[in-house]
Amino acid sequence: MSPSNNLTDTEPGLNLATCWEAVADTVPDSIALIHGELRRTWDEFERRSARLAGHLSAAGLGPDSKVAFYLFNGPEYVEGTFAAFKVRAVPVNVNYRYLTGELNYLLDNSDAEAVLFSAELADRLDAVRDNVPGIRTFICVGASDDYPVPSWAIDYEVAVTHEPMERIERSADDLWFLYTGGTTGMPKGVMWPHRSLLGTAAATFGIVKLPLPATVEEASVAAATFRDAGKAIRLLPAAPLMHGTSAITSVAVLSHGGSVTTLTGRSFDADELCEAVERDRISQLTIVGDAFAKPMVAALDAAVAAGRPYDMSSLKVVASSGVMWSQPAKDRLLEFCSATLADLLGSSEGVGFGTSVSKKGATEQTARFRLGEHAKVFTEEGEEVLPGSGITGVLAVGGPIPIGYYKDPDKSAGTFRTFAGRVWSVPGDFATVEEDGTIKLLGRGSVCINTAGEKVYPEEVEETLKLHPLVHDANVVGLPDEKWGQSITAVVSLSEPVAATDDLESDLISYCKGLLAGYKCPKRIVLVDQVLRGPNGKADYKWANATAVSGTA
Repeated sequence: MSPSNNLTDTEPGLNLATCWEAVADTVPDSIALIHGELRRTWDEFERRSARLAGHLSAAGLGPDSKVAFYLFNGPEYVEGTFAAFKVRAVPVNVNYRYLTGELNYLLDNSDAEAVLFSAELADRLDAVRDNVPGIRTFICVGASDDYPVPSWAIDYEVAVTHEPMERIERSADDLWFLYTGGTTGMPKGVMWPHRSLLGTAAATFGIVKLPLPATVEEASVAAATFRDAGKAIRLLPAAPLMHGTSAITSVAVLSHGGSVTTLTGRSFDADELCEAVERDRISQLTIVGDAFAKPMVAALDAAVAAGRPYDMSSLKVVASSGVMWSQPAKDRLLEFCSATLADLLGSSEGVGFGTSVSKKGATEQTARFRLGEHAKVFTEEGEEVLPGSGITGVLAVGGPIPIGYYKDPDKSAGTFRTFAGRVWSVPGDFATVEEDGTIKLLGRGSVCINTAGEKVYPEEVEETLKLHPLVHDANVVGLPDEKWGQSITAVVSLSEPVAATDDLESDLISYCKGLLAGYKCPKRIVLVDQVLRGPNGKADYKWANATAVSGTA
């Protein structure tokens, strides 16, 4: 018998467009999308998406066509995804920070046939258009006097006046692409089948004690059950929808008839987030670790000091994924809400690796997680790591997982690996399994530092540094060193202005030595005003390495 994951084409599954159509038919007057003052019901959401699907179909797109999203957050991102699903096309996320080289590569690599783009990004797209002749239609979102619709594109609001596309039969094996930049090389397109993408929402449907819907009838029952029980989630994904944390969570919420609120700002604004939580009575918030949590706490503190505290009482869950979320930052956030804080281990290649849950009065250690239902830790040889063994292994997850990287069988084989007769997603995160069965996350092997023959995982050192009261954020890299091979260097921003002195550097290094083995501790500290991170909160190790080199030269 050939190895397989938990979800195969012989098991029940439901196409997401078909699922969302059933939801719209069942709860048409419920709110689906919120953006500032804009409100769209499920009926409006479905109708606009059907008309956009009509435009895509008329342009020649159909099953397996690729639709690229070069967009900031907004309702158009979600409507466009629904429209692509309707024609059985494949949505492709494009990082809106990409410039000519990366943009050209991704559009070509994904075989894009349509592009939805924000008007502010038109010049970048225009610079690569001639290199991607396979694109049939360019759809411009958010045009204005300052950013008009280019002559080579159609206005989004015109596209959604097209004759609506009729509903068709679809497959649960239709695809959604999640391009990930990773830490090295060009972006890779992770291929998620609809059945697996919907499969990640099992816990959400468990809220009302229902299994994942596998038929239109079951999707309708689920939407009605959530509505009648008052359990439909009101989600605010704070990170960009072009990243997996926000996108995958939004899929789960939409698939049961909840609503998705998107922020209007072009960059993260903690005050806008807090205002939206209060105004829209958000019940679930997704963030990306300290990069979002710390500014939130600062905004909440400032509001209290001004005598006008934000009302966070609607929050039931604040979930983070993608980077570590320090316990001190969680504790501060819990001063302002009674939500369950769920630190989720996930990646573009899989979700459900592990969870760390914090509530008021219950603390956890940073980077200490409980394995997910379908997760294990294996040695490189495929042996399961036993609790308390002290052996470092790689995190693996089965269940609803992707099927590989687009047009890259070699990388697919390296990540989607066979252990114990089945396929697991193994993105490269290392961990140990403690005696109590919890795991301690060490970090991604691709950025592992080798110093004097010892492996050091940057995230472990970063989280230790961030426990120091003066440290706001930190990145850790290894620089070439004649004696050690690589020397550990930390790029650090402080929570308050302090002059860079030898005493400060010595204090930070000594602090680490009190908590970590000596070989793991930084040999140099480079102070910066702000540690640069992506819009998803993830570390930019290329920037950190260049900064460390220039700061220690």
